[in-house]
Amino acid sequence: MREKLPDWFTKEIVRGKKYFQVIETLKELNLNTVCEKARCPNRGECCARGTAAFLIMGNVCARFCRFCAVQKGVPKPLEKDEPKRIAEAIGKLGLKYAVITSVTRDDLEDGGASHFARTIREIRWENPLVKIEVLIPDFQGSTQALKIVLDARPDVLNHNLETAPRLYRTVRPKADYKKSLQVLLFSKIIEPKILTKSGLMLGLGETREEILEVLKDLRENECDFLTLGQYLAPSKKHLPVKRFVAPEEFENLKKEALNLGFKAVAAGPLVRSSYLAERLFNSKVA
Repeated sequence: MREKLPDWFTKEIVRGKKYFQVIETLKELNLNTVCEKARCPNRGECCARGTAAFLIMGNVCARFCRFCAVQKGVPKPLEKDEPKRIAEAIGKLGLKYAVITSVTRDDLEDGGASHFARTIREIRWENPLVKIEVLIPDFQGSTQALKIVLDARPDVLNHNLETAPRLYRTVRPKADYKKSLQVLLFSKIIEPKILTKSGLMLGLGETREEILEVLKDLRENECDFLTLGQYLAPSKKHLPVKRFVAPEEFENLKKEALNLGFKAVAAGPLVRSSYLAERLFNSKVA
């Protein structure tokens, strides 16, 4: 039996013309979204606003993180025409801000960095005014792979820390906290003008002190944007929720983060890394 959600998780189911346009476009072009594959609670709302976060390089992840609903196993070969289909979908939907993420592809020599770069360039070619945010894996710490993505000039480079370092072995057994921080720092070293972003899931057993330490680490590594959201277990097989964080606590943490110097912060029970990403980007402190 799944945990009972607090009252503040009540969310209206939204439908409409844009919702069905998004669903049909994704189906027609055979594209995946992280909204669907990760069972995001906001997917109906985002589709109704005419947007979605595209998931590239297949729908099977090479890592076995214990919080994520995306299918795990042996990924399939890359689809070479996927970048073009992504660009076509963005044009059809009239997006002004596109979020591109991926499964983790440790099976590929560059972790899929070249595929990210091709996708960014294809979007730029077809939709030159679109802002592009990429949510990337750690590429196993390869600065060469990171540089391939940055050379394609995304507007925002996002890499999520997800949780406190003490919990990595349980939550992200194949990831490394310091390596993830270095993704953000090296991004700034390689391309200082590209904005960086990261996010945390709360409710996995972390303490408030640990959260604040992670926020300080992010700022010390020049991270610009931050998202904080509530972890929800996708199934009984995933890690259980240790605690539901009240909206008031999220608001307090947002104030703490802004005081530390983040340009913009989205914090709340239903906040996810790509949720209202365009609004967060446009709200940044000058």
